[in-house]
Amino acid sequence: MLAMQHNNSSVTAPLPFFNDTHGVKKVEAVACDATRPQNNPTSAVLTMTLGILFNVVALIILAKAYNRFRRRSKATFLLFASSLVATDLAGHVILGALVLRRYSAGTESAANPVSSFQNASANPDWSCLFLGSCMVFFGLCPLFLGCAMAAERCLGITRPLLHARLVTMARTKMALALIWLLALCVALLPFFSLGAYTYQYPGTWCFIRVMEDTGAKDLAFVTLFSGLALSSLASAFVCNTVSGITLVRARLKKSSCSRRGSGGSQDTEMVVQLVGIMITSCICWSPLLVFALISATKSYSGFPAGDRDAYSSLMVIGVRMATCNQILDPWVYILLRRAVLRKIYRITKRKASFKGSTFRSIRWDVGSFQNSEKKNSVGKI
Repeated sequence: MLAMQHNNSSVTAPLPFFNDTHGVKKVEAVACDATRPQNNPTSAVLTMTLGILFNVVALIILAKAYNRFRRRSKATFLLFASSLVATDLAGHVILGALVLRRYSAGTESAANPVSSFQNASANPDWSCLFLGSCMVFFGLCPLFLGCAMAAERCLGITRPLLHARLVTMARTKMALALIWLLALCVALLPFFSLGAYTYQYPGTWCFIRVMEDTGAKDLAFVTLFSGLALSSLASAFVCNTVSGITLVRARLKKSSCSRRGSGGSQDTEMVVQLVGIMITSCICWSPLLVFALISATKSYSGFPAGDRDAYSSLMVIGVRMATCNQILDPWVYILLRRAVLRKIYRITKRKASFKGSTFRSIRWDVGSFQNSEKKNSVGKI
């Protein structure tokens, strides 16, 4: 793009100032049109379909496990996990439908995509406001739920008696309602003049205003959003670390009986799933949270020349990675289950024992062959 602008300035240097400005704008429009992704909804449809399928499978697995452990301590964890998967499923369907609608609108305005994107950014419609609020709501909910699940398990492992006295199904449902209400309140802040939602490059999604005309309220809103999300990830990391260290110490002491051993295996399974959720959320959401915060800070202070396009591309990468979180989360519950882990362990152990038996049989054959050779040589003597 810089090369194109350079060539354009050298060619149009003798022209008047008005014509030179018009030429630069024309070249910038051509460059933006060339770098703009084509409105091909195939990948969006495929991603949406896979996300719905995986979330439905995970929801069925969790519902069966919840019915089996309804009156045990694992029931609260399964209720949190089912709520997380249901939230991911709802977010995937709603956001996917809105994005596909934007793809179709972008196809209709493909004759002049640059001016269409600029007009849409300046005047966001109701669908953009709804899409932006859904992005914030369905972004915060899984992170809040993952933090609550990690805190619940940390309390259950480190203070089981206190957990049994404090954590009940009624309080768990109340905590779920408060989590959804908190995320909803944050998502609705732009409707009360704290921040704003606008179309983001390439015009197929909406988010907090971080690239164009970012004001102090926009910077405060994106700081609040990123701060809450990153704090949830950090809290989940601390709780999972404490839970993991406690379980490792209990295993090393070997002081549990067989009945407590089954409970310990359930705790291990839940902590492993929580670690999987935490790692997936960190990988998928951290780029968008960090890029949004940096972009808003840069935009508020004034973008240096040439940096705006780079940060726009980073925001696109960040939102694509965040979308993958709703697809990968169900696999944590599908793969990191005791039944699956036991099968993997048995297969690995069987292969290891097969290799060991084969090695021992080879050694026995070699040894028997050497003994027979020695007997033959002694007989000849």
